[in-house]
Amino acid sequence: MASRAADRDPRTLAVGNGAGFWGDNRDAPYLLARDGQLDVLTLEYLAELTMAILSHLRSKDPSAGYVTDFPELVERLAPILEEQPELRIVTNAGGLNPSACAARCGAILARGGAGETIIGVVTGDDVLECIPGWIEAGLDLSDLETAEPIAGVAGRLVAANVYLGAQPIAEALTRHSRLVVTGRVADASLTLGPAAAHFGWSWDDWTRLAGASTAGHLIECGAQATGGLWHGWAELPDFAGIGYPIAEIDAEGSFVITKPAGTGGLVSVGTVTEQLLYEIDDPARYRTPDVDVDFTRLSIVQQGMDRVAVTGAAGNPPSDGLKLVGVYRDGWTASGMLAVVGRDAEAKARAVGSIVLERVRRSGFHLADSLVECFGAGDVAPGVVRPTAPPFEVMVRITVRDPDRAAVERFCRELAPVVTAGPPGIAGYAAGRPTPRPAFGYWPALVPRAEAEARVRIEVRTAAEWAESSSGRVDSTTPPS
Repeated sequence: MASRAADRDPRTLAVGNGAGFWGDNRDAPYLLARDGQLDVLTLEYLAELTMAILSHLRSKDPSAGYVTDFPELVERLAPILEEQPELRIVTNAGGLNPSACAARCGAILARGGAGETIIGVVTGDDVLECIPGWIEAGLDLSDLETAEPIAGVAGRLVAANVYLGAQPIAEALTRHSRLVVTGRVADASLTLGPAAAHFGWSWDDWTRLAGASTAGHLIECGAQATGGLWHGWAELPDFAGIGYPIAEIDAEGSFVITKPAGTGGLVSVGTVTEQLLYEIDDPARYRTPDVDVDFTRLSIVQQGMDRVAVTGAAGNPPSDGLKLVGVYRDGWTASGMLAVVGRDAEAKARAVGSIVLERVRRSGFHLADSLVECFGAGDVAPGVVRPTAPPFEVMVRITVRDPDRAAVERFCRELAPVVTAGPPGIAGYAAGRPTPRPAFGYWPALVPRAEAEARVRIEVRTAAEWAESSSGRVDSTTPPS
């Protein structure tokens, strides 16, 4: 078994996160686990876009709907799990089908002789079947951004998931699970669950829960805490080999953020603070299903090279509502790009967009939504920065959406003609004609905590038992890079 890091306090729990989204660095989880520094490896794969992708996969195959990268990773980590019998893995890779994910992982482990490995599965976040009854019962599931009632999209919903908290994860771990596979849980809960289970915290110990939730928030996005997206990126050593973060959490909920020795990137007050503020609305009330965290009293101190100590998190009871995210079908969409080079490149690019959309209109289709973007002329961040001189080359991207697939197909056929029937200087058309793809809408709402938590189930089986429960087939589809 690999030895623990010599400079780590053995009274702490070391939680390392090897994925911030589906499609993250495939070597990071292995490199984190390899050296024996971890007690828990977490993998945070899910975002709203990911749920839409998974819902599309599940619509084509009822046994799909989970993150297919994870079983492949389990196969790679199997020797490490054997060498490090105390290592645990906690992940939301289950997506819309945690049981199928567990079955596939179980088959892999059983085939490798690790059939007695305990796998815990947390379900109950998938509430799609509940929506009609909740609407009939008068629950307010209005869109948090627009206040529109959910009834308008209820018939087109393909996924509806509640953000669960850390308690079922902790229970699965106390029942000796080495792998815990969940669906949609709050990102920080992946870290809080192991910490609460390890230290035996009560679920109203708001200070300690707040501390570990802060640690979870800091490591949930992977390398963003170790130099990814950092303003000082050009000064980072070995950016190509950037290390992924580890939180060493103590019994009081304080912790140190670090990374494996010999890896690239940097752990500093700057990198940690930038990640702390990432996706934060009110720093005095960072809402999670487990605790409302107050970041305003935190102390963030450089403790040594690539070691930052964080103390002082405060917590309050969470709200009675849990976040619900729905994904609904919203017609069809397509997007195409062309390069435009030469004098007046921006004007020509914008003309290309107008010409394409006008030709679609003249063909008898009126697109519900369209967007023309001119990259190189300030459209990545509209209204923020304009080039100081007229750009000599730009990329024009035209995106459309419409309930009618035929309208989107017509748009796809109108891009190529402008190569010879449009302004001069057009290039970048070798990729060919775009194709229509399903468009999905995002529906954020709140659901009463009691309604959601009543559905939570924790199922613990050996790997061999999970393998027997299903064929465990993996869909070959992978997410876009």
